[in-house]
Amino acid sequence: MGERLVVLLFEEEGSQRLDKFLVASLPEYSRSQLQGLIKGGRVEVNGELTMKSGFKLERLAQVRVHLPPTETDKVLPEYLPLDVLFEDEDVLVVDKPAGMVVHPATGHKAGTLVHAVLAHAPEVRGVGEADRWGVVHRLDKDTSGVIIVAKNDSTRRWLQKQFRNHLVEKTYLALVDGAPPTPAGRVEAPILRDTAQRKRMQVVPMGRGREAFSEYRVLETFREHTLLEVHPITGRTHQVRVHLAFLGCPVVGDTVYGKRKPSLSLGRHFLHAARLKVTLPGGERLFEAPLPRELEEALQHLRGGVL
Repeated sequence: MGERLVVLLFEEEGSQRLDKFLVASLPEYSRSQLQGLIKGGRVEVNGELTMKSGFKLERLAQVRVHLPPTETDKVLPEYLPLDVLFEDEDVLVVDKPAGMVVHPATGHKAGTLVHAVLAHAPEVRGVGEADRWGVVHRLDKDTSGVIIVAKNDSTRRWLQKQFRNHLVEKTYLALVDGAPPTPAGRVEAPILRDTAQRKRMQVVPMGRGREAFSEYRVLETFREHTLLEVHPITGRTHQVRVHLAFLGCPVVGDTVYGKRKPSLSLGRHFLHAARLKVTLPGGERLFEAPLPRELEEALQHLRGGVL
């Protein structure tokens, strides 16, 4: 397989060093590796070759990175179970189970959604980035629910534009420890990768990080927990989990942003992508995924002690 092209958009206020932005955007690469790519003429900013790691990016700068081929480019189909919610010549909509990673990455070179999709719909190979064939958005490993895959490049660009312009309506169900400060509300808190722990994200002051907006409302209240409906307007990494933790009510079972010892025994965190409303070439569609059995059983258990 050849090199991979990754196109990134710098959306922060103010300016930032090119290498610092790439470290935050491509965590699978070290700072020295990314600086090597810059010096090697593999990075363009707004269409111009840039070979200085300290180059200052301004808001809405487009960064194109030509990544060398990796082992994960050679993704082979795997016949894994797929819960298909909808499929036509343009898209494949799947109810992703908790525990499945969306695309190959370090430590996850097999068993991903992309591996399963390639077995189900081989025509997806070649759509978009190598090793992320067809992917237009992601769900965390332990988040279940609706995810849509593009089966051709025109549909991929169509969908990516909707996600980029916040035109897709995403609805999550989240059971949290404690309760949010109000029955309904909106969180406007920028998110940036935690430089001390690169697998974590963090809320940072306005003017730093990438803008992130989420809306929520309480659906059901329990003695020590609350069931929320959450609508992430933007789509930052770990956004729902980070914003709920920021409110003081982390997702149940989220040992990264919440309690190290989960308050309920689930084997995963209680976050489910329940609905996705998107416009397809044939018109607007709403896709829904039922709450997985283990999460429904957890709610039934709590309902025995509703206040």
